[in-house]
Amino acid sequence: MTPEHDWWRTAVIYQVYPRSFADRDGDGTGDLPGITARLDHVAALGADAIWLSPFYPSPQADGGYDVAEYRTVDPMYGTDADADALIARAHELDLRVVVDLVPNHCSDQHELFQRALAAPPGSAERGMFHFRDGRGPEGDEPPNDWESMFQGPAWTRVREADGRPGQWYLHLFAPEQPDWNWDDPRVHEEFATTLRSWLDRGVDGFRVDVCDAIVKAPGLPDWPHATHGVVEPIDGVMPPMWDQEGIHDVFREWRRILDEYEGQRILCAEAWLPPERAARIVRPDEMHQAFNFAYLSLPWDADAIRATVDTSLAANQAVGAPTTWVLSNHDVMRHASRFGYEGPVELESGVGIDDPQPDRPLGLRRARAATLVMLGLPGSSYLYQGEELGLPEATTLPDEVRQDPVWERSGRAIRGRDGCRVPIPWTADEPAFGFAFGVDADTWLPQPDDFGQFAVDRQRDDPRSTLTMYRTALAVRRAHDLGAGELRWLDDLTVPGSGVLAWTNGLVAVVANAGTAPVALPDGEVLVASVPDAVQDGHLQRDAAVWVLLRAHGR
Repeated sequence: MTPEHDWWRTAVIYQVYPRSFADRDGDGTGDLPGITARLDHVAALGADAIWLSPFYPSPQADGGYDVAEYRTVDPMYGTDADADALIARAHELDLRVVVDLVPNHCSDQHELFQRALAAPPGSAERGMFHFRDGRGPEGDEPPNDWESMFQGPAWTRVREADGRPGQWYLHLFAPEQPDWNWDDPRVHEEFATTLRSWLDRGVDGFRVDVCDAIVKAPGLPDWPHATHGVVEPIDGVMPPMWDQEGIHDVFREWRRILDEYEGQRILCAEAWLPPERAARIVRPDEMHQAFNFAYLSLPWDADAIRATVDTSLAANQAVGAPTTWVLSNHDVMRHASRFGYEGPVELESGVGIDDPQPDRPLGLRRARAATLVMLGLPGSSYLYQGEELGLPEATTLPDEVRQDPVWERSGRAIRGRDGCRVPIPWTADEPAFGFAFGVDADTWLPQPDDFGQFAVDRQRDDPRSTLTMYRTALAVRRAHDLGAGELRWLDDLTVPGSGVLAWTNGLVAVVANAGTAPVALPDGEVLVASVPDAVQDGHLQRDAAVWVLLRAHGR
């Protein structure tokens, strides 16, 4: 665990997607006792904290991000006592615990939304959500032209108590996920209570889902532009559903609540914004971290990576915040697969059996190099469960098992995010690859037949494995305090168009080769190599990266 003071500035935080991490009761779905039983793996990896995706009561219309009750545990994952045991065990292992907060929307089964449906138009109950009359003479057209992030209109019409078609409610995501109205003070009170509920139970912070969408522009004006991916202004104007000024007042409210507690509890923003706008969220009285999605979205391209690193560090340093790096999560194609394609990929679109397949060996080689690049940068880093195993995207899932709502809402044109959410393998020769602790369970998403080769027990003692590389890198990162260091480019190596990235961070040089020719390394001891054949005759090979302890300064 990092030191108590400003631990979040340099922390490596490991994301656990509860449904797919470990299944203690053998029903094919991951659970909190399973996570608790496997926390030793995360501690041995060298992480400082875990982030848990939602484990709250949910109909699972969107993988748990449709929350029906924010302050307790869904029985599919266990009990409140199981949550307490998980937090206690994590703290015994010197792992802090960050949980998800989902403030933009809830489940349509949430008690407060059900009350709103039963109440008449104009009622206080409906005021906690965005209910509006429709357009057109019969009110049968949506109130504006906004599109859902999951395809189709962002509005659904309800039937009123008398059975007639009535008002419409806003949902930026699935219809089962109505958006909260943050203009209503009662919504503020509701979430303040939720924050305190989990802080009192001992969690160390919150990753805040879709935080830049919670406040909408007054009047909900039309916006006839696409808003997928990193959201930037168009003609100097931000989309009316993203990054409105009012979000910052909410973040300051939350920060004041967290600051009441001991131990530096943190807020991490999920905001798909360019670095300059994301930095506004991490000003000193707002959130502590914001994911760098501009960085996550990059292809394996040295010039693009350098430009985004420079922009990101400058934007965050201007407000005194660390940059928070990430390569994979539960919403995007695993980087071991996407780097197996040439050029950019659609991060959330998914891959099916009849789609072009990634070059797996190339993808894994580049992914390992990209990981050393990320972990060699100053700031904080997030890892997604299974990436330390080199786990690829599940690209051949049968279409009939897909559960991502975008699959059906797109008319089965977009396969979605299921491929990165498949249960991870622990032991190669057990049923379900040890996911269910030896029980022959049908996992909630089927695991590919070849997942056994990536299992933890196959990699744990293999010095050439991806798992060993991650463990070594995290140990060296901590020993040399790279998270707290300062980046200084080695401009004689990082020449535009060369495909080379090289910088010093303290006494360590980080060198990555995304080009076409081997690169001479600075003089020193190789501390970590992305792959066993990374260095030959003092030269770094293609699609590889190393950390070098320099023998002399001046280069």
